[in-house]
Parts: sequence; C-alpha cells; structure tokens
Amino acid sequence: MAIVTAGCSALEAGGGGSTSATAVDEAIAIDGSSEPLLDPVTVRIGVFPNITHAPGLLALSHGGAVADLLPNADIQVNAFSSGTTAVEAMFADAIDLTFVGPNPAINAYAKSNGEAVRVISGATSGGAFLVVREGITSATGLRGRTIASPSLGNTQDVALRTWLARQGLRTDTAGGGDVSVVPQENAQTLGTFLAGTIDGAWVPEPWATRLIREGGAQVLVDERDLWPGGRYVTTQLMVATTYLNAHPDVVSRILLGVIRAVDFANEQPADAQAIVDREIERYTSKTLGADLLAAAWSNLVFTVDPVAASLEQSAQDAVALGLLDDPGDLSGLYDLRILTGLLAAEGRPGVEGFAK
Repeated sequence: MAIVTAGCSALEAGGGGSTSATAVDEAIAIDGSSEPLLDPVTVRIGVFPNITHAPGLLALSHGGAVADLLPNADIQVNAFSSGTTAVEAMFADAIDLTFVGPNPAINAYAKSNGEAVRVISGATSGGAFLVVREGITSATGLRGRTIASPSLGNTQDVALRTWLARQGLRTDTAGGGDVSVVPQENAQTLGTFLAGTIDGAWVPEPWATRLIREGGAQVLVDERDLWPGGRYVTTQLMVATTYLNAHPDVVSRILLGVIRAVDFANEQPADAQAIVDREIERYTSKTLGADLLAAAWSNLVFTVDPVAASLEQSAQDAVALGLLDDPGDLSGLYDLRILTGLLAAEGRPGVEGFAK
C-alpha cells in the first residue's frame, strides 16, 4: 500500500479537527427541504464508475437526490479509477468529498497525521471473493499457483494476503512465496484468467461474477464468511476536514442524498440498477448489462453504516503484512455526528465509529 506522496497543500496547512457543535446542530436541522441555501456554493465530489459505488452513482446521477437537495450549488462530479488517485486529488485540493474504499482512507488519515480527512458515512458492504480455476478446492491447492489482486496493498490485496497467511501460505511483494500474488487491474485479470496465466483472483464485484460466468471460475472464499455477521466495508464517503468545517450544511444535504440513494437501491433494485448501468456507461462508454448487474448486485449490501470495526482490522492486517506503516490511533477518522443526527430525525438507529 503506497502512502500518498502528493502535496498536501491546503489540507495539511490547517483546518483540522471536527466541526463545532453549533455547526453540526445547524447541519442536522436540514429537514430534506429542496430550498436553496442562502449562498451559492461549489462542491466537488469523486466517485468510481463501479457497481460497488452504486449509492454514490445514484445520489449524483442526473436528477438524483444531491442535485435536488442542492439546487443552487455548482456540483462537480469527478470519476476516478483508483483510491490512490482520488486521495491525491483531495490532497491537491481538487475535490472536497469522495466515495472511496477503506485502505485509501487509512492512508489519507495517516499521511496527514489525522488532520486532513473524515469518513462521514458508509455506502456499500461486501462483494469481494476469491475465485479460482476449477479443480482448486482448498487453500492447499493454491501452493505454487498465481493469484491476482487489484493492486498492491489495496483492500482486496490485503484481504488475500492475510487469508493466505492464516492458511500457512507465504507471499511477498515481488510475487514470490508459496503463492505468487500478482497485482493487476481488474479488466486485465479477466483476460489473464482466460489466457491461463493466473489461477484465480481476489476481486470485487462485478469482476468476481464475470470470472465465474465468462471464465468458468468457482468461488473458494466469499469474504463475507470472514467477518462477524458477514459485514465489512467496501465503499464509504470521505470529506476533506476543511470542507466539513466550512460547509456542514452542504455536507448534511449530501449525506441526506446518500441516505435516499441507499434506500432507493434497497427498495427499488431494478430501477436503481438501470440508473447505475447508465451512469457507468456515461463514465466508461460501456454498460455492464442488466443480467450481469443484477447477479453482482445480489452480493452487495448498501448501507450508510461504515462498519468501522472492519476498517480498523484491515489497517492492522496491512501493518502485519508490512504493507502499511503503523497509522497510529485511527479513532478520529470518523465524524458521524451529522449522519447520526439525520438518521435520528427519521427515527432510525445511528451508526458507530471505533469503540472508544
């Protein structure tokens, strides 16, 4: 896991800490109204054109909840293909919020000594699998094999290496050891699996389903089976602390939009899938197709709960593997007060950060 090296500019220059209680109280008071804010505002948001970012794609889609709740805002949406580039953009003051995986959030928090970023909501849980060539039925069968992960030190790479270590199988960052782990982009992984140069991959949806359907792979590990209650964070919403301090009212409306998007994804999955496929096509010029999207969708849980305990465990696993310098105390990474207040206003239970 490469610690972000981009200049930290305005983010590390100051503005750390949490929003004031008064600002949070005012932000929580947002009642879902679409009335314009008193002053026009610009907000720059990152999202990935992936099914695991479905709540973000729905909330930010044309006619989506964020535009409805911020009618006089200049909403600029930026598409990213990796958490590293999204974090670099935030550190360069090019975006204000981004949907992102857990390990890039850990990197950003550690790089800025706990000042630059806060996770303010979850979005997606689940959806990662170790899929392998037919005939491999146990960890023992992976000895001497080559397995792909999306990138060195990313969320799935850490999960794969940790699981292999617990099975008594060694790996190293050069692709040696009992199992050769080869980081490569997910689109490349499908091709290398079909070509026979890798024997499996630990990948998120929809790539796991594509490997199964198009390559004849079979599931060896469903990552849900490795976590209490089958819950672990895949995608969450992270904000620059400076922006959270300056615009808690804007952040509140965005969070309300995410709540609505998660509800829509869960309550009207067919309609939500059609919108997500359209948004993916808008950013990539390709669609997943209704059948593939529906199959992969069934392996995901959309929730505003960031499942904080799983992020903490992922950080510990990355440190144990030597892929991350010890980030120290992560307890300040989460600021869930606005989200919890919005949920309480609707009579819903709150969510939790790390246990204190």
